[in-house]
Amino acid sequence: MAENSKVLAFDFGASSGRAMLFTFDGTQLTIEEMHRFSNDPVMVGDSFHWDVLRLFHEIKIGILKTINAGHQDILSIGIDTWGVDFGLFDQKGRLLGNPYHYRDTRTNGMEEQADREVGKAYIFDHTGIQFNFFNTLFQLMAMRDDATLNMADKLLFMPDIFNYFLTGEMKNEYTEASTSQLLDAKNKVWDTELMEKLQIPTHVFGELIQPGTVVGYLTDALCDELGCPKVPVIAVGSHDTASAVASVPVTESYPYAYISTGTWALMGTELDAPEISEASYRYNFTNEGGVCGKIRFLKNIMGLWIVQECKRQWEREGKSLTFNDLEQAARASKPYQSFIDPDDQSFAPPGNMPKRIRTYCEKTGQPVPQTEGEIIRCAMESLAFKCRMVAEALEDVQGKTLEAVHMLGGGIKDTMFCEFVACATGKRVLAGPVEATSTGNALLQLMALGKVSDITDARRVVRASFPVKAYEPKEKEAWEQAYERYKKIASLS
Repeated sequence: MAENSKVLAFDFGASSGRAMLFTFDGTQLTIEEMHRFSNDPVMVGDSFHWDVLRLFHEIKIGILKTINAGHQDILSIGIDTWGVDFGLFDQKGRLLGNPYHYRDTRTNGMEEQADREVGKAYIFDHTGIQFNFFNTLFQLMAMRDDATLNMADKLLFMPDIFNYFLTGEMKNEYTEASTSQLLDAKNKVWDTELMEKLQIPTHVFGELIQPGTVVGYLTDALCDELGCPKVPVIAVGSHDTASAVASVPVTESYPYAYISTGTWALMGTELDAPEISEASYRYNFTNEGGVCGKIRFLKNIMGLWIVQECKRQWEREGKSLTFNDLEQAARASKPYQSFIDPDDQSFAPPGNMPKRIRTYCEKTGQPVPQTEGEIIRCAMESLAFKCRMVAEALEDVQGKTLEAVHMLGGGIKDTMFCEFVACATGKRVLAGPVEATSTGNALLQLMALGKVSDITDARRVVRASFPVKAYEPKEKEAWEQAYERYKKIASLS
């Protein structure tokens, strides 16, 4: 009987975080949630920030709860977060202000400015990264005249910040850095030529480390404060999608797409090398770093953010609605009435999402949804159709027909979303695991510790540990006709 190995995975999403204890018996993983907390960004004046010190406090609480629950025998800690956002530090290692939220408006116009200065084709040829208004590249361009950037000695992305606070070591993890649009995708190094052309200081970017590398060990001060052992902090797939993709339960070779679902829906496939071509540029795909030398070839799709923001707006109006209430209302509403492009810029900022959906439908000459159910049905059908668009583009670029879609993460608890993706794409959907990101995080720790041999072995562990639910396409003709209408109002630009 193999000795149980325990690792602690911190997984930060855009709206919440969790500390998950994983126990591995040599064959299967079991999970115990030790701490869950909200992630509440703060608007200060006209700037939108992450409350980074409060989030670090939650990490300490997560460690403390784990130790107090009798798990002093944890072997390591790993942290993953969302991408692109960062903090700046001075020469004494002090944080220069709260990190900005990727939805902050200071990047408005920066994509167009970069196109004027060096050309978008040049940027894509170097970095292979999808153009999004919030990319680190555009955030830094917006700060070129900011005294804070000129004072900075080091730039750390969000998981790098937490690793530094825990260990005192400043390092940039590769998968997270790859989301910045500042990395040479082919050589996996910082693209200093691009930075210099765009007047971005190169000296703030530090040592790049790969997933599975030990960043450092918990500081003595932290061990004293929390009463915890001096365990290593391991760089996992620090970008949450990199960790999520590591947990796709596939051990055989066949063409499939994955969708990592939550606030965002990230849809793509794994490649051995970046796909930097005219077709991938035209479709605005991204080549982000994966674990074990892989490339995550994918597109960011505005995911359940739209539904979440609708719910928040209705709560502000005094309506108490659960996500299950909204799903039931949507199921009861007439299908295929109106559609939106989830990636339209108007749906990106926080605010009155139901009003924006109505405005979009009115502007595009469609029936305007009125009830909560009609609005949610519109959003969910549209999101499923956007997934089909991406699936077709993946097939075009690779010259292969996808056999299935693997859906991962918290979004698969929304069974309607899984059903709609199967119907819209016409492909079998395999949903699971729910805790995909923290599972991938834990598996990378176990690989670094020598408890799991490689990524194939890791994915065998996932299959042995967690259920997968299958969804088959239905009502193919009706969905096909609706898709033809959808294509008139949405694109993959």
